[in-house]
Amino acid sequence: MTTLQDAAGTDRPHPQRWRPDPLEGFEHRDLPLTAQPLPGESLDPLVGTLIRRSDPELRRSARAVLHVHGWNDYFFHPHVAEFYEAQGYAFYALDLRRYGRSLRAGQFHGYIDDLDDYREEIDGAVAAIRREHSHLVLTGHSTGGLITTLWAGDRPGRIDALVLNSPWLDMWGPVGIGSLMRPIVGPIGKRNPTSPLKMPEGEEPIYAMATHVDFGGEWNYSLDWKSAGSEVVRLGWVRAILNGHARVARGLPIDCPVLVTISARTAFLRRYSEEARTADVVLNVDRIAAASWHLGDAVTLIRIEGGMHDLSLSLPEPRQRWFDAVATWLHAYGPSA
Repeated sequence: MTTLQDAAGTDRPHPQRWRPDPLEGFEHRDLPLTAQPLPGESLDPLVGTLIRRSDPELRRSARAVLHVHGWNDYFFHPHVAEFYEAQGYAFYALDLRRYGRSLRAGQFHGYIDDLDDYREEIDGAVAAIRREHSHLVLTGHSTGGLITTLWAGDRPGRIDALVLNSPWLDMWGPVGIGSLMRPIVGPIGKRNPTSPLKMPEGEEPIYAMATHVDFGGEWNYSLDWKSAGSEVVRLGWVRAILNGHARVARGLPIDCPVLVTISARTAFLRRYSEEARTADVVLNVDRIAAASWHLGDAVTLIRIEGGMHDLSLSLPEPRQRWFDAVATWLHAYGPSA
C-alpha cells in the first residue's frame, strides 16, 4: 500500500534547494514562477514543484521521465517511479501551481485560465532535468495529458517521446458538447474567470471510493491535496479546458512518438458500485480515442481491459497489463540507452 502523509503547513526553508519530500525516498524543490496571485488569493508566490528520487544512484541514467498529474491530483505514485526505473529511466514528477506540494493556503486550488501558462513550470522542469539527462520522455495523466500534449505541440525537439495516461483530449457528454459550451462559457469566463461554476450537490465521491484506502481502496493519498469530493470549478478554468480541446481538434504537430493509453470502457455512475474499479468513471474513453489521432503522425493507442481512470491505480492485473504495454512501447519507440 502506497502511503503519503499530509505535509500541509510544513516549513519550507531554502525553497529553491532540494529538500526531503513527504514521500519516502524522494526530494523536491520549488520552481519559482513569474505569475502573480489573483485578486482574492493569498499573496504567497506561485510556484511549481519538481520531485525526484533522493538516491543519486537512481538518477544516473542518461534517460529520464517527467510526469505531470491531472485535475484535483498530485504525485503520490512511487510504484510508477519504480516501474520507469526498471526500464532504465530516472524518474521526475511535477506538481503544477496551486496543486499538491505547490498549493499554498488561500490559493484557488487547481485554477488556471490559460493552459499555456503551464509552459513556465514545465519549461523550468525540463531545463533542470536536461542538465543531468540527455533524453527525456514526458508523461501526463488526465488534464495533465491535455497540458503535456499542448506543450509538446508547441515545443518541437524538446522531448523524445510522450506517454499519456487517460488524457483529457475531449469533453465528456454528447458529441459536440464542447462546441455548444464554448459560446456560453467563453465570454462569461473571460469577464468573470474566477467565478465558481455551480455543480450538482450530494453526489457520491465515486472515484475516491474506488481508490482511497479509507473507502476500501488500495491507495493512501492526502485528501487535502486530492479531495474526495468535487473541488471548486471556476469559469475561467472551464474556458481554458475548452480552448485546449479546440486546439487538439484542429490538430497538433507533435514531432515525437506518442502513446495514448485508456481504459477499455467508460462507466458514468451516479452511485458507487464495484464497476468503478474496472472502468473509467471520469472521462469518455471513446472520445479520447477519436481525438488521439489529431496529435501527430506517430500515435499508438492502447486500451486496457479493466483499467481505471488513472491506469496506474487500477487493480493489480490491469495495472500490470498497463505497465507491460508501456514497457513494450518504450522499447520500440523510446530513446535508446
